[in-house]
Amino acid sequence: MAALDLEAEYNNRKRVPAHAEHAARWQAASAAYRQAAKGAELDLAYGPSERNRYDLFRAADPKAALVVYIHGGYWQRGDRKDYSFLAKELNAAGIDVALPSYTLCPAASVMDIIGELRACLIAIWRKTGKHPVVTGHSAGGHLTGAMVATDWSKVADAPADLVRAGVPISGVFELEPLIPTSINDLVGLDAAAARAASPLLWPPPPKSRRLVAAVGGDESSEFLRQSRVIAEAWAKAGLETECLVVPGTNHFSVVDELAKPGSALFGAVVRLARD
Repeated sequence: MAALDLEAEYNNRKRVPAHAEHAARWQAASAAYRQAAKGAELDLAYGPSERNRYDLFRAADPKAALVVYIHGGYWQRGDRKDYSFLAKELNAAGIDVALPSYTLCPAASVMDIIGELRACLIAIWRKTGKHPVVTGHSAGGHLTGAMVATDWSKVADAPADLVRAGVPISGVFELEPLIPTSINDLVGLDAAAARAASPLLWPPPPKSRRLVAAVGGDESSEFLRQSRVIAEAWAKAGLETECLVVPGTNHFSVVDELAKPGSALFGAVVRLARD
């Protein structure tokens, strides 16, 4: 069997030449919603660094459930402000949405970023008193998996069940395959760092937590494998899991499914948030 071309498997910008068109459309829709959203609280600090900020878009009901969306960009690019559009339909469905930014590689390591997101979720908990359903795309999918897999009983100032469910979208849960790719030029993983930052290799979360690992049906074999394997591994550990393959979507167009109230991805996030 021929060895996998890991660069081709993981370099999604090369796989999807229209990625810039997706990004431009998301940015325009996000700018519009940041202007139109009523009661939005923007640029809230959760830590000392410049990018330790989050935005909170509230639904009309003060008792609304909470979703936290973590942006992607292979831990080296991206910003929460470009994904504000995802809050619009979730807000309309009666769900609050928080979107954090985080320090990017190489200024921070992947484990540093995991620590920042933990701090962010604690800050959001203190502000809202709500248990979030965490979701995120690509690197944000990895970080979603890390938040679900975190042993919150060992994290200061956090309730042991802070994160009860997550919906990683096109996530990478085993990072070692990224080492020989161009993605690693700025991320700087070696074998030990990759293993340490791989939620798939951590102790499984408690059985009470739930996971829906979503992935575009037109994505690479490695992205399909990553989502399937984490769902299978955590199911064997006793969790309620699902691998949701979204037909006809690539690594970028799958994000749009989270803005479509009739989609399976939107439905999975809403269902977990309301449960």
